[in-house]
Amino acid sequence: MADFSYDEFSLFHENLQEWNLDVPIPPVRRFYVVVDGLRQLSGLAWGEGEPQMTLVHGGAQNAHTFDTVALALQRPILALDLPSHGHSDASPFGSSAVAGHARDVASALDQLAPGPHALVGMSLGGLVALVVASDRPDLVSSLTLIDITPGVNAQKAQHITDFVNGPSSFDDFDSLLARTVEHNPTRSISSLRRGILHNALQRSDGTWVWRHQQHPKAALVAPDVGDLWNRLGAVTMPVTLVRAMAAGSVVDDDDEAELRRRLPNARVVRVEHAGHSIQGDQPLELAAILSRFAI
Repeated sequence: MADFSYDEFSLFHENLQEWNLDVPIPPVRRFYVVVDGLRQLSGLAWGEGEPQMTLVHGGAQNAHTFDTVALALQRPILALDLPSHGHSDASPFGSSAVAGHARDVASALDQLAPGPHALVGMSLGGLVALVVASDRPDLVSSLTLIDITPGVNAQKAQHITDFVNGPSSFDDFDSLLARTVEHNPTRSISSLRRGILHNALQRSDGTWVWRHQQHPKAALVAPDVGDLWNRLGAVTMPVTLVRAMAAGSVVDDDDEAELRRRLPNARVVRVEHAGHSIQGDQPLELAAILSRFAI
């Protein structure tokens, strides 16, 4: 039976141990910032000084998905919880609202990191980051997309949405863990347990629910990409696509070709042995890529 005592800042030693990282744990604090009336966006501030990079997670995830990456980078970083995710308040537009999330992220960055700096987004967070880069280039010095392009659609993302939109609650922690292990067969049990503790809550009746499923309009859907290909083609800051090459990626060769056609100077870095969640499967390789290109 799992031990459900939870302190979100007490598990970093597990990340270090799992990936054989011999680095200090920097100061980390949780922040809340008002983005729209009384709604708040939350996240983690890593290190001290002006943030050099902001990380935005994918749908049904939260800021802690980047913990190992942040530990490896050893630089001042913001990792955001998207609206309706993690510790952030719910968005009135739902969990997959790219445009609404982008407005909230830009508002948070105006307050937390108003100068241009590297913006990194994974999956849904990558589409959100793209809109921020398009609408507010003054906030973004470089844009990195982690396993996402505007070519995503419901078919490509179905394996993700099917998992996320599964049971609305679980009778016990072990049931939640078993379903998560089944969906992530290449990940260690300890890392998945840690991820659940960061991303789920135990209710007073003993049942468990994902944090994002607490909110109305919680269902995750393939986002409406609208004119995002045109927006991507028009950005002027350096762009990097980090593409997963193992099963589970939502980026295919046609997507990569279209990105190269619209942005001939864009970098494409392929990560072998990583599925869609590159930060979970190959966090040290992702950290090395970000150190090189996310500036």
